[in-house]
Amino acid sequence: MEIFNTLVGAYIEGGQPVGSKTLSQLMTLDLSPASIRSNMSDLEEAGLLFAPHTSAGRIPTETGLRLFVDGLMEFNSDISEKERLSIDGECAARGISINELLEKTSKTLSGLSRCASLVLSPASNAELQHFEFVPIGERRALAVLVRTDGQVENRIIDLPAGVPQSALIRAGNYMSARLAGRDMEAAATLIRREIAEHRAELDELSAELVEQGVGLWSDGKGDEGAALIMRGQANLLDDVNAGEQLELIRGLFDALEARENALRLLDATSDGDGVQIFIGAENKLFANTGCSVVIAPYRNAERSIVGAIGVVGPRYMNYARIIPMVDYTSRALARVLGR
Repeated sequence: MEIFNTLVGAYIEGGQPVGSKTLSQLMTLDLSPASIRSNMSDLEEAGLLFAPHTSAGRIPTETGLRLFVDGLMEFNSDISEKERLSIDGECAARGISINELLEKTSKTLSGLSRCASLVLSPASNAELQHFEFVPIGERRALAVLVRTDGQVENRIIDLPAGVPQSALIRAGNYMSARLAGRDMEAAATLIRREIAEHRAELDELSAELVEQGVGLWSDGKGDEGAALIMRGQANLLDDVNAGEQLELIRGLFDALEARENALRLLDATSDGDGVQIFIGAENKLFANTGCSVVIAPYRNAERSIVGAIGVVGPRYMNYARIIPMVDYTSRALARVLGR
């Protein structure tokens, strides 16, 4: 076990295979490199280590990393005072929306962990306040829905050729006037009735945009699940040398952006209590990416799980430091939402 723990610790420190000579220099036990190699072979047969290259050192398998991480979870490690103050400082901010709070907290967690951070934000039941179309290209626009609690929901839409800015403004102003102070179901019913009865005072093009905008939230309730915020992706990409792995990690980011995958990850996080660690293929999103995720749910004033916050990093991330950091951040968010 000392050979195993020393090897995994060295792997996490440098991200490279560890050989018997290196282990003999790091360990307190008086063992020769030959004895260490014999024990490493036993660990390999047990499925805890493997050699990524011929005649190279060993690295832990996903099973081996799980054994190591589960051992860490038995200890109540704490974060540094500096890290605690950074997290508390973001969560103590006043006069900002929930979205802004989550953005700031995600950025702070990414900076502290030197990995990518992700936040799955809670659903909002607040009334609607504002709607607008923001052009983001010749044939695309962002439909922006703002709620009274500051929550913002964005959807990308395709536009017909030649749509003028004035049509986007007219459609947005019309929707804002009908949405304000209502929930989406009531607003959608009113808008569709006015258009059907030709009382909307909209030209044909603006009316089409309004229909498209309402259709984005056609279930009448908007986003019922999590919206994803990711920060610090460059921290992870900068740590990757191989072109093939780089593409796999970029594919991971694309997959996480898909709403259904974010919801599945939130569901998986909600199955346990406290911090969850998914190493590689333990969650299919991370299979073959060389990445792991440390993630924890956070709760509202009613103690219901409304979101999750975590860190995505290489398999050799510093689990001993990041696990308590994610745990503390999720608790800090829960304290804010509990107020």
